[in-house]
Amino acid sequence: MIQVAINGYGTIGKRVADAVRAQPDMEVVGVAKTRPNFEAETAVEKGYPLYAAIEDRIELFDDAGIELAGTVDELVAAADVVVDACPSGIGADNVEMYREHDTPALLQGGEDADAADVSFNARANFDETTGTDVARVVSCNTTGLSRLVAPLEEEYGIEKVRATLVRRGGDPAQTGRGPINDILPNPVSLPSHHGPDVNTIFPDLAIDTLGLKVPATLMHTHSINVELESTPDAAEVRDLLESQSRTFVIDEHMAIDGAGKLKEYAQDVGRPRADIWENCIWGESITMEGNDLYLFQAIHQESDVVPENVDAVRAILGESDAAESIETTNEALGMGI
Repeated sequence: MIQVAINGYGTIGKRVADAVRAQPDMEVVGVAKTRPNFEAETAVEKGYPLYAAIEDRIELFDDAGIELAGTVDELVAAADVVVDACPSGIGADNVEMYREHDTPALLQGGEDADAADVSFNARANFDETTGTDVARVVSCNTTGLSRLVAPLEEEYGIEKVRATLVRRGGDPAQTGRGPINDILPNPVSLPSHHGPDVNTIFPDLAIDTLGLKVPATLMHTHSINVELESTPDAAEVRDLLESQSRTFVIDEHMAIDGAGKLKEYAQDVGRPRADIWENCIWGESITMEGNDLYLFQAIHQESDVVPENVDAVRAILGESDAAESIETTNEALGMGI
């Protein structure tokens, strides 16, 4: 069994821990937290050995009555691989510790690309990660765009991608985020960071991205235009996207007209935390005008990178090929809605 450490047990880390636990070939050796909050308590209740991410704060855990298994250095030393799910910027600072212990590490998309040896997306460049020391699982939006680009590029060729990303202001638990009554170009200058980030997966892809932030917490929404090298009809494109294991093409009869109903659907079908690991593409929006493809997709920012992290564990250790890992991960999580 692959021994996986999770450094950072927040929005992403706790989801990755549960996903790793569900895998037939992995175990969670422990999770690390900086402070004794409700997530630290629930980690212990779930049976995850809890480690202090900051040694000077051990006393805080003692005062809260939360038992620790040790320090983060001990956790890293015990692991075959570390998933670093710390806040943006902290992961890059942790790389030195991971290298000192000779433990491969996975960073998240909030880190700069140059903090890692390679950026990772399971559908697009799985094999490039094998044998590296530090890989970076790209952000929720870049993951969503990469999952869309990969099959389109393989099947039809791509001249250019143009994407407008309507981004949630913050996650449901992020009480300090906004806006609360505004619509913000973010950034005002072009392109947004998402296009260059996609280029860490597809270096030769021509892509322009624009971003907006809106007063919502549920999901991101992408308005997509892809100029293809060939001219399939809309039905062919829809069939292609429906054949992908991590793209959910929403059928018209479901009457799901937005992120709210998507989240309710996820709750109704029993998804943990109402998570939606797949790209959600409105089937009715898939349109071809000449060689221009148009569609809308929604991305659940709290969870779409979770299966990617699981696959990246196998990729960095050379434990599987892409197809086998994706199938294993999907089956263990119960993907396919």
